[in-house]
Amino acid sequence: MSAPNFVIPVGVIVERIRSSNPWAEFYWRAAGVLAGQPETPAWTILSDDGQRVTFYAGTADVALYSSDTGFYRDNLNSGAPALWVALRATEGEPPYKIAAVTADPAEGESFTEAGTDLIEQVPMPAPIQQTIAAFVAEFHVERPFVKRKRDRADPEAMARRGRASGDDVE
Repeated sequence: MSAPNFVIPVGVIVERIRSSNPWAEFYWRAAGVLAGQPETPAWTILSDDGQRVTFYAGTADVALYSSDTGFYRDNLNSGAPALWVALRATEGEPPYKIAAVTADPAEGESFTEAGTDLIEQVPMPAPIQQTIAAFVAEFHVERPFVKRKRDRADPEAMARRGRASGDDVE
């Protein structure tokens, strides 16, 4: 994969919510993204009300590629711009690591294909929206849709062929 044209550093907020399910003590989910990289250490508790604990999980980079500007533009124009956060389970503490954060809806959807990561769509902060809008304005090239035409069928291509010489039986 090629190197990104631009990278936006972000901080990821994760929640651990007490469950009433007998098979799971907690539910985990990405709760939000902060513009920039706070100097807070990863997995610092931000709040705890007894049922819900909010953590600053650490930093990640949102990579922007000039070839994906159409997806970013569609995301920004959706009325609810979002980022997709993928959390991957670890074998120890902390229980999850940040696998990826993206502004590309197609890539966000592709994160769900493996079925092993926790994927959450979170609101995109305004400073990140502005940065991505500027990126799209600089790099987007409109590509016209070209409908392909099918080749005309050749009726003789599927016609029965006569037997090869020497195959005739009298």
